[in-house]
Amino acid sequence: MQRNFILTDVMKTGQNQHYADFISMHSLPNQTFDMTCEYYTLQWYDLDAYDRKFAIIDVNHGNARVADNKEFNEELQRRLDLLKSQGFVFIAASPWESIENIQSTDQEEKVWPKFTTEHVKWTGGTSWFWYYMYKKHKGNTFNFTHNHNGSYWHKKHDFLYLNKAARPHRVELYDHLLAKGLLTNSIHTFHLHKSKKSVMPDGYELPNVDADKYPRFGLDQDIYELPYIDTVCSLVSETNDNDYDVFMTEKIWKPIIAQHVFVVHGNYLYLQKLREIGFKTFGNYFNESYDLERDPRKRRDKLVSLLQDLKAKCSEGSVVESGNKKWQDIYLQTQALRKHNYDTFFDEKKLSVQINKTLELFLEFADSRQIPS
Repeated sequence: MQRNFILTDVMKTGQNQHYADFISMHSLPNQTFDMTCEYYTLQWYDLDAYDRKFAIIDVNHGNARVADNKEFNEELQRRLDLLKSQGFVFIAASPWESIENIQSTDQEEKVWPKFTTEHVKWTGGTSWFWYYMYKKHKGNTFNFTHNHNGSYWHKKHDFLYLNKAARPHRVELYDHLLAKGLLTNSIHTFHLHKSKKSVMPDGYELPNVDADKYPRFGLDQDIYELPYIDTVCSLVSETNDNDYDVFMTEKIWKPIIAQHVFVVHGNYLYLQKLREIGFKTFGNYFNESYDLERDPRKRRDKLVSLLQDLKAKCSEGSVVESGNKKWQDIYLQTQALRKHNYDTFFDEKKLSVQINKTLELFLEFADSRQIPS
């Protein structure tokens, strides 16, 4: 059995409890993890008894509040130097962000603190928001009804399409969909679109929330049933659309919890990664070839074409060509698929497998830095 020690937040400026909870959900054989968030209690531990020692530095744009604080920066470096001399290796933790986000030159996405001590980066990938949404919603009671007395005709709207931050790829798709009339009869938001701000229609926002004053942070991971009940399909507007890092946020986990049909405007091979970690998608029911398109604009165009097709299927009187399926058929025939996704999401053992993969990266990094005795 190998013993690992983790100082979960060197300066205690971030999410140390979430980091500890995430790590505690691992199922790695022959590995134990002892943790503390208190730098000044390290003397209580026999650090020489551990096979590996880690120190997590919380790195996020919220820490910019101390960017110009000389005392903070000097103390951070003092601690890093001392911990390094004691054999610690360092993890720069930004699991709320993607690789693209923390490398962005946009002022809003700049992260802090900056330091040069060698470290491994912890970004969101596929496991962080799965963990976070699992933790937030495990045991919650929801009432998602996608049929009424056996009929699916009661759905009032086509797509549920939620946007907040005006990232370039979101603006491009949103403008395309508006221009083609594909958002008529859909529930769509774009809180921070400078010229086309759109909020939830009356009755569809989270209870006790003013849709016009939806906050910049804080409610994104909450779920309200009615928008999913009254729409046919979620158009998931993910954080990035690059071709080098699949980043899954609460935006995909909400429709999965809601057992909603979904398409995703996100990274190249996003759906493939979703399937690799145990979920199922809807390729047997409509065209998901957009996921295989590496060029983001071509991927966007394929999405637009798919949404045109799906919107036609949403019309009660639409003619269904041979071999195609209307959305009522899709909901009827994907009951088991959608329940599988829901069950997989709330399967702690399957989540633990993804958490293991994150921790294995840290262990490999530490082992590669150890000097052979």
